[in-house]
Amino acid sequence: MHVGVCRIEFQVSGARTLKDKRRVVHSIKDRVAGRFQVTIAEVGILDNPCMAELGFACVSNNDRHATSVLTKVAEFIEDAFPIVVLDVETEIVTW
Repeated sequence: MHVGVCRIEFQVSGARTLKDKRRVVHSIKDRVAGRFQVTIAEVGILDNPCMAELGFACVSNNDRHATSVLTKVAEFIEDAFPIVVLDVETEIVTW
């Protein structure tokens, strides 16, 4: 069993309030969940209206598949939303 974990830190373009940020974060979570088989959570930077950090997890029987899914998630988020990605970290754990 292989578990892929990805953390994406990003800046929300044009967000001035936490409500603006939550709208974008909620949209990202809904669209990613509908398109990819991953688990999603907002994992950090909760009180800053301009910044966000999301965590994604994928379980697979193949480490290349888990890596591929998480890479596609990161690319989709960067291309489809009004954000600036600052950092992406991915790790695959094998049991």
